[in-house]
Amino acid sequence: MMRLDGRVAIVTGGASGIGAAVTTRLRAEGATVAVLDIASTAEYRHDVSNAESCTSAVAAVMAAHGRIDCLVNCAGIAADVPFLDMPVDAFDRIIAVNLRGTFLIGQACARAMQPGSAIVNIASVSGMRGNVGRAAYGASKGGVVTLSQVMAVELAPRGIRVNVISPGPVDTPLVAAVHGPEVRANWTSAVPMARYGTPDEIAAAAAFLCSGDAAYVTGHVLAVDGGFLAGGLRR
Repeated sequence: MMRLDGRVAIVTGGASGIGAAVTTRLRAEGATVAVLDIASTAEYRHDVSNAESCTSAVAAVMAAHGRIDCLVNCAGIAADVPFLDMPVDAFDRIIAVNLRGTFLIGQACARAMQPGSAIVNIASVSGMRGNVGRAAYGASKGGVVTLSQVMAVELAPRGIRVNVISPGPVDTPLVAAVHGPEVRANWTSAVPMARYGTPDEIAAAAAFLCSGDAAYVTGHVLAVDGGFLAGGLRR
């Protein structure tokens, strides 16, 4: 089923991890996808934390394709550092990429979008729970959740839907860099489904939220987390 046939999508952070899986899935569903990433292999070299970069990237996509129907914000960085040990410059950089970047590219795309368009911002369960070592990352993703809800309310009159995906632990290069064996065991034991998710599972949710199947869904936070947020006392 080609739910996104004829639509043009931007995927930030689309060169690897969840972003690469989202790019593949949207293309499989018929979309033309412009990959924005800081990596040299990206179709559009782009730093989400830089306002000029966001504006020029959106202008380039508009010049090439004439429209932007979907934006999926996957660009992000992370660190697993205790609150008392978190350096200020590292905190600021994570906020700049994860939160400021979501704001900047979202604003630039929304100004170019027509009614019927959709924005999907990737947050995290760490933005909804006080997970250990996530002072900066959790703050940035919690900000993404609230920012997205404001965007949903303010952009609804323009016919633009905005939703959030909050993944649990997902097997990506970014997660592999910050999840050592002990952290991985802790996450697995806290997830009722007792495993990490896959990038493809996040991509499937993103495709749904971009499609007409989600035409009456906006301002929603969809946890794709194997039951982590639902978990309480368990045997």
